[in-house]
Amino acid sequence: MKEIFFSEAIASAIRNEMLRDENVYILGEDVGIYGGSFGATAGLYDEFGPERVKDTPISEMAIMGSSAGAAVTGMRPVPEIMYDDFLGCCMDQLMNQAAKFRYMYGGRVKVPMTVRCACGGYVTGAAQHSQSLESMLVHIPGLKVVYPSNPQDAKGLLIASIRDDNPVVFLEHQTLYGVKGEVTDDFEPIPLGKGKIVREGKDVTLVATGVQVGKALEAAEQLASEGIDVEVIDPRSLYPLDKELIYASVEKTGKVVIATEECKRGAWSGELASRIVEDRFEALKKPIVRVGALDTPVPFSQPLEDYMLPQTEYIVKAVKSIA
Repeated sequence: MKEIFFSEAIASAIRNEMLRDENVYILGEDVGIYGGSFGATAGLYDEFGPERVKDTPISEMAIMGSSAGAAVTGMRPVPEIMYDDFLGCCMDQLMNQAAKFRYMYGGRVKVPMTVRCACGGYVTGAAQHSQSLESMLVHIPGLKVVYPSNPQDAKGLLIASIRDDNPVVFLEHQTLYGVKGEVTDDFEPIPLGKGKIVREGKDVTLVATGVQVGKALEAAEQLASEGIDVEVIDPRSLYPLDKELIYASVEKTGKVVIATEECKRGAWSGELASRIVEDRFEALKKPIVRVGALDTPVPFSQPLEDYMLPQTEYIVKAVKSIA
């Protein structure tokens, strides 16, 4: 086991799958010679060459459309859409084509493509480079949506995603690329749809995604000093979702806080809250509380961005409101 950056874990997973399967290739803006805007494809161009590491024009439609076409003919493309904000440029290819091919053709084709996207804020990237659009993606039947929070999970989940025969959108929070963590030397996939309890507790269930997992752990440590024992759960994949893991924790604590970076309006957190109410209402002792961003585009000003996006103290306040 060694300590590496999140970006290095991504590159390591892609390299392993390219060595394992000659049908795996990557494409996107600056993924080749430059090594990726966030360094997540560094070294791959030198090792595999331009046939399997393809720098593309600035055309998300071309990146997504060609990947969908290649996937149904037996290739395993790993396209990078530099920011999830830019998915709006190629949503037809993703939503109406890649996600639907297997169903439209009666299961006779597979669509093994893994779309990597940077997402999230806290970097003064402003309104067009800072969004968290996971709820939009989870809403689309035919797509799987994965959201790791640390280098180890990024490596294992990306391997599983590339090997999956369905289209996967793999979200990478841009503040995590420079975060280090311990990563095992093996290349075992982490099954999609399997969440993880990252901190056990008995008083409140705290479900968090992406960079909010780290903030949730910080909040849990603060609350522990005040006698509140918080259980923190990282779903890791938003769809498929490990509902049973979450439900078991809800039955133990009876109190739930959900922390995500997305705007609360129409958020994935609302979908999860709804499912808990539908399936485990009798276990709840208090109303579910959600922590999310304000319903506004992300501002460029850092003080305004910090105010608008979820912070550790917001999670602490939410837990205390029901503890």
